[in-house]
Amino acid sequence: MGTAFNAIVTSLVSDIITPLILNPVVKAANVENLSKLSWNGIAYGSFLSTVINFIIVGTTLFFVVKAAGKATALGQKQAEEAAEEASPSQEELLAEIRDLLANK
Repeated sequence: MGTAFNAIVTSLVSDIITPLILNPVVKAANVENLSKLSWNGIAYGSFLSTVINFIIVGTTLFFVVKAAGKATALGQKQAEEAAEEASPSQEELLAEIRDLLANK
């Protein structure tokens, strides 16, 4: 699943987001392909695409993990509330013991 997710994010970044953000830079440099965008041999176009890809993947994973944590905490809270409601209180147990002893 990670490979498929990575392919989708890479396509999103390289085909949609990067051209939208870096289109003015690419046009000003008279370059057709972002990966060919370089300055004195430094391919910063490819690097920018990789950084954008990393930010999107990191942000997506952050929100997925955060949502999973909230779901787990909510499930634990509901289980604790159900356990508290099901068990009688200490006072009720003591009153029941007292009543049983009084009936003997």
